[in-house]
Amino acid sequence: MFVRTKRLTLRPGWIEDAPELARAIGQWDVVKNLSRAPWPYTLGHAEQFLSSERVPSEGLMIVAPQDEGARIVGCVGLRPIAGSGWELVYWIVPDCHGRGYATEAAGGLIEFAREVLRLPQIEAGFHVENPASGRVLQKLGFEPTGERRISPCLARGEPVETIRLRKVLKDEAAPGPCSIRIAA
Repeated sequence: MFVRTKRLTLRPGWIEDAPELARAIGQWDVVKNLSRAPWPYTLGHAEQFLSSERVPSEGLMIVAPQDEGARIVGCVGLRPIAGSGWELVYWIVPDCHGRGYATEAAGGLIEFAREVLRLPQIEAGFHVENPASGRVLQKLGFEPTGERRISPCLARGEPVETIRLRKVLKDEAAPGPCSIRIAA
């Protein structure tokens, strides 16, 4: 599954991506805001992630054009939540913060979820200490559920407080001309 937005390509990760993925996610400023990524994040962790069986939309590489070619600048996914639907997850490398990549990539995947997967809603959460992620979710139309959770953070080795949000998709009108291109 591939999703193209205006500037980005969302695609599955391949085992050949392991060194680049390990460099991208293997930064404290990335993993400290994720629930399942260990610290330090090694090449072995990247290889394990890329070779694991998972839902195709669970971990798509965000690839952006750069002066020297394209590079992995993050990851976006929809992962199943036991018994309650789907959760949007994403991260962007620190040197690409402020470029709108998180909003664009997550927006493309949300449109895919609505148009192709026909999901009725998507949930998301962000660490209280990471308000920038909350702003991305608000831009995408997520609304607070009023729920705060204490969630695991493998890299920190301790739980962190998260704020939960939800975006209803089933009642939204599809956007004008589809702004994404999807390929199998």
